[in-house]
Amino acid sequence: MSALPSTSLWTRLSNPGHFLRWSGAAGPWLAGLSALTLGLGLYLSWFVAPPDYQQGETVRIMFIHVPAAWLGVFFYGSMTLSAIGTLVWRHPLADVAQRAAAPIGAAFTLICLVTGSLWGKPMWGTYWVWDARLTSMLVLFLIYCGIIALWRTMEDPNRAARAVAILTLVGAVNLPIIKFSVNWWSTLHQPASILRMGGPTIDPSMLYPLLTMIAAATLLGVTLHLYAMRTEILRRRVRTLTIREAERLDAGAPVLVPGPAAGSTPLGQAL
Repeated sequence: MSALPSTSLWTRLSNPGHFLRWSGAAGPWLAGLSALTLGLGLYLSWFVAPPDYQQGETVRIMFIHVPAAWLGVFFYGSMTLSAIGTLVWRHPLADVAQRAAAPIGAAFTLICLVTGSLWGKPMWGTYWVWDARLTSMLVLFLIYCGIIALWRTMEDPNRAARAVAILTLVGAVNLPIIKFSVNWWSTLHQPASILRMGGPTIDPSMLYPLLTMIAAATLLGVTLHLYAMRTEILRRRVRTLTIREAERLDAGAPVLVPGPAAGSTPLGQAL
C-alpha cells in the first residue's frame, strides 16, 4: 500500500502534460522575479559597489563573469543528473531537460570565456593564456558544442538521448577539474574567493552585489530552462503528429478536408 503514493508522485513528475500545466503557471512568476533580482543586482554592482583598489573599474566585469561561470557548471551538473535519469530510470522528461539545458549552459560558458578574456587583457596583458582554469572552461564549452551537435545529427530521438547521456557522463569528469584546477596546479587564475574553508575573501561591499547577481543569474537560467523544456515538449508533440499524419497518408487514407459550416455562404456566391 505504501508504494502507491510514490508511484502516483512518479507518474505526475514524469507526465509532460502535468509539467506543461504547472510550468505554464510558474513561468511568468519566475520571469518577473528574475527581472527584479537582475535589476537590483545590476544596480548594486554598477552603482553601489566601489572600484577595486588594484583593478579599478575593471573589477565590475566580475559581476558578469562569476555568475556566468557558475551557471556554465551548474547546467552541466543538471545535465549529468538528467543523463542518469535517462539511462537508469528512463524518466520521460530527463532527456527533455538535458536537451533544453545544453544551449543555455553553452551560452553562459561562452559569456564566461569572453568576459574572462576582457578582464585578462588589462590584468594579465593578454586576452588568453593556457591556464588550467581557463582551459578546463574551454573544454566545457567544447563538450557543450559536441553534445548539441550529436543531438542534431541523430534522427532517432531515443538513440540520440542515450548517446548524449553517455557523452554527458564522460564529460562530467571535467567538473572537478574546473573546481580544483586552481588548487592542483600553479595557475594565474585566482583561487576560490567565496566558497572556501576560511570564508569569503571579498569585501562585503562587493560580496553582496556579487551574490545578488549570482542569485539573479540562477533565477534567469532556471526560467530559460523551464521555457526551453516547454518548447522541446511541444516540438516533440508536433513531430509525433507530423509522423502520424505522414504514415496515414502513406497508407492511402483519404485526406480530411473540412467542409463549410452549416448556414455559411459558399465562396463563389460570396464573391
